[in-house]
Amino acid sequence: MQFKNNTKQRSQSIQGLRSFKDTLPKNVKKIIYKKGHIYSETLNNWKYIVGVELFKVCYPKKFKNSNKFGVSTLVIMVKRGHEIDMEYSKKDIIDKMNNFFGYSVVEKLKLVSFDDEQEITPEIKKINKNVAINKYKNKINDVKNEKIKKSLIELTKVFKEK
Repeated sequence: MQFKNNTKQRSQSIQGLRSFKDTLPKNVKKIIYKKGHIYSETLNNWKYIVGVELFKVCYPKKFKNSNKFGVSTLVIMVKRGHEIDMEYSKKDIIDKMNNFFGYSVVEKLKLVSFDDEQEITPEIKKINKNVAINKYKNKINDVKNEKIKKSLIELTKVFKEK
């Protein structure tokens, strides 16, 4: 059996710290290079791109990069009732985004409306001293160290809130 010299695995080890970029798999790197940079920069600078009034009523949901079947599209979530304002400012947003990145990033905007009205129901707060499940209460009570026992109870309270 012959030994292959041309394997894709790293044959030499790198001494010291490696950059985060080197530790990622190739598939993840491709996704970050294609879509991650544009979408994250758009999120960070959304207030600058659309302005203060539109910033309050919309946000970018996802970015679809161009391919042989379609153009690059930015999907924007808009509060119901403000779709007309966004429709009129589509051209300005596309121009600002392309000027911000320095090349033609977005060719089309797609608007998706959502209801902002959320039914606010009063939350019934249950105050329990022992938040943990019954089978864990006994195990926590069996712990002899008081500091550990208190920290376990606090930990169960945090998990219960989430």
